Parts: sequence; C-alpha cells; structure tokens
Amino acid sequence: MKETLVRAQAFATRDRRVRKRDMRSLWIIRINAAVRMNGLRYSQFISGLKKANIELDRRSLAEMAVYDPAAFAQVIETVKKALA
Repeated sequence: MKETLVRAQAFATRDRRVRKRDMRSLWIIRINAAVRMNGLRYSQFISGLKKANIELDRRSLAEMAVYDPAAFAQVIETVKKALA
C-alpha cells in the first residue's frame, strides 16, 4: 500500500506538469487558428504583439479568440499596423 501511494504521488506530480504543457499547446493551437482566419501566421502575430507592446498572455488571447472574436480582430488589426 505504501508503494502504491508513493507511485500515485509521483504520477500526480508528473501529470500536473504535463497538464500545464498540454494547456499551453491548446492555447497556441486556438490562437493560430484564429490568426490564420485573419491572414497572419502565429509567429508573425506573436512578433507583432511584441512590437505593438501588447502584453497579453496566451491564455487570455486564446479565450478572446474563442469567446470574443470582435475584440480579437481589433488586436489583430493593431498587430498588422505594428508589423507594417
């Protein structure tokens, strides 16, 4: 029983890290899909965010892309202006 608890704790620790990795990957996929619908690539978008001094994290960008496409389109327009 002791060994089972030790293994369970080890798996739980490992899987918490994996879950964080998986969520970041999901956010990137969602952002990429929304950005491509507006004529940019993900790498261009991230570069443009930095040039435009927009400090939104990937989680908030992904939520914005899914739940508020109009606001996300405004962010994309700002990024396009910064890239031009």
